[in-house]
Amino acid sequence: MTSKSPTFAPVTGPRILLLPGWQNSGPDHWQSRWEALHGDERVTQDDWLWPRRGDWMARLDEVILQDRRPVVLVAHSLGCQLVAAWAAHSRHTARVLAALLVAPPDVEAEAAPPQLFGWRPIVRQALPFPTVAVTSSDDPYCTPERAAAMVADWGAVCLEAGPLGHLNHESGLGDWPEGRALLTRLIAPVLDDDEA
Repeated sequence: MTSKSPTFAPVTGPRILLLPGWQNSGPDHWQSRWEALHGDERVTQDDWLWPRRGDWMARLDEVILQDRRPVVLVAHSLGCQLVAAWAAHSRHTARVLAALLVAPPDVEAEAAPPQLFGWRPIVRQALPFPTVAVTSSDDPYCTPERAAAMVADWGAVCLEAGPLGHLNHESGLGDWPEGRALLTRLIAPVLDDDEA
């Protein structure tokens, strides 16, 4: 009796690309937990400390083109600004099914660190894919008013999560199941349209 190797169906679902912000996401960050729990793919950058907007945009293009599957972007902090800048210049935005933007920072603020000055001015062009942004009422890196204005310019749905700081590991989110449920709801109608 010969044993056959098991056959596996090809993975056809979208790739979930995690876009961390300045200095990357540490091991306790919900992005790192999603990477471990769900197999999401982190887009790594060459320089996390002195991020260059053009380099980060080129890297995102490169990662998206590594695979023919569509992608869903899940960004935190400076990663949100990356999505906005990338979408305004890339020829590959049609590969993106949707985006979840969490805690977009105000890089134009007077208190913004000099490492982020190269991200000015903020790109405010409307995003060409369905987008939900989650903001916090006491984010130390962006006032609620500035966050709401950015999100509106991007054409995204804005969800205010309450006083949760920068929506990172210090916010006590853990695995952030509420965020994952939000991502699932965001993707579901897009996948239904894709299969129709």
